[in-house]
Amino acid sequence: MGESNIFSSTGIPVESANSHDRQATPFGHWRLTEYQVIGRHLPTEANPTPKLYRMRIFAPNTVVAKSRFWYFLTQLRKVKKANGEIVSLNVIHEKRPLKVKNFGIWLRYDSRSGTHNMYKEFREMSRTEAVEALYQDMAARHRARFGSIHILKVVEIEKADSIRRPYIKQLLSKNLKFPLPHRSASGNKKVFAYSRPSTFA
Repeated sequence: MGESNIFSSTGIPVESANSHDRQATPFGHWRLTEYQVIGRHLPTEANPTPKLYRMRIFAPNTVVAKSRFWYFLTQLRKVKKANGEIVSLNVIHEKRPLKVKNFGIWLRYDSRSGTHNMYKEFREMSRTEAVEALYQDMAARHRARFGSIHILKVVEIEKADSIRRPYIKQLLSKNLKFPLPHRSASGNKKVFAYSRPSTFA
């Protein structure tokens, strides 16, 4: 029984969502999780060992992850939920969640005028946080809805020379400094005070 990726070069399928999933992703309440879903066509007499298909899905929960898996598989391999089965579903955890990393994301989204390809870079702690930042950025800059954004590939950029965007390059300086606009002077501390403390001069 062989296992195959829809996109063997990247291992990540085109990210999209159907009409049911669009209403199930309020980022104010849910956080995205990266799932690995493996499914196949049901065994038949003609094909007793069907091919396995593996996808990496960004979804808020397992229900949405399964729904997207069948949506993609129906579009790409003509395998429906009625004649298929999910073999495995597990969470992909970040290997180094405490290290800041640079991510490059290739995407395709549908605007009011047409379909556009795009490449963006984000500086986050994990892949899921980078994808969440992508959805927020696309909604703010391009009014792109969650269901109209298709993620093609998510890659961690390890070399600083490979970074393209200036808004990420400016954060890689060794002498990087940030201003402290609101500094409160630490005076004599009292256990009890008659007035509410204020940090403004």
